[in-house]
This record gives sequence, C-alpha cells and structure tokens, in this order.
Amino acid sequence: MSESDPKAYFKSSLKIVLSLLAVWAFVSFGCSIVWRDWMDINMPKVGGAPFGFWMAQQGSIITFVILLYIYKISMEKLDTKHGYDED
Repeated sequence: MSESDPKAYFKSSLKIVLSLLAVWAFVSFGCSIVWRDWMDINMPKVGGAPFGFWMAQQGSIITFVILLYIYKISMEKLDTKHGYDED
C-alpha cells in the first residue's frame, strides 16, 4: 500500500539524511579528532596501530561506506512506502 504524500516523504527522507550525517560527524570528527588521544590510551590496538589512529585513517572511511549502504536501503524502503519506487 503506497502513500503519496510529498510532505511526509520529504520529512522522512530528511530524517534519514540528518540521522546518517550525525553518525558520520560523530565518527569522523569525534572519534578521529576529539577523542583520538583518549582512544589511543584506553582502547585496544587494531592491526598494531592505536585505535584512535586507526579510526582516523580507516574507521571513518569504513563507516562512511557502511552509511552509504544504509542510506540506499533506507531510501529504497521509503520510496516503496510512498509509491516512488522504480517498479
């Protein structure tokens, strides 16, 4: 059953985007810059490198790629729900 309310669709898509941007900002800014020194001291090493360094170099990139897939899946579900899918 599809709902074709453009305002509800826009509001839902904006919620998805802002949620994913918040996660991305937390990981790339928070984990890579703000808490890097704390993570280097208190977290286990990953591949021989301190965890904060690893998050700055690899973790934020991996998180970004995962967020792209989450965005794709979430928007496909939203498109189907509101009748904007490609089928």
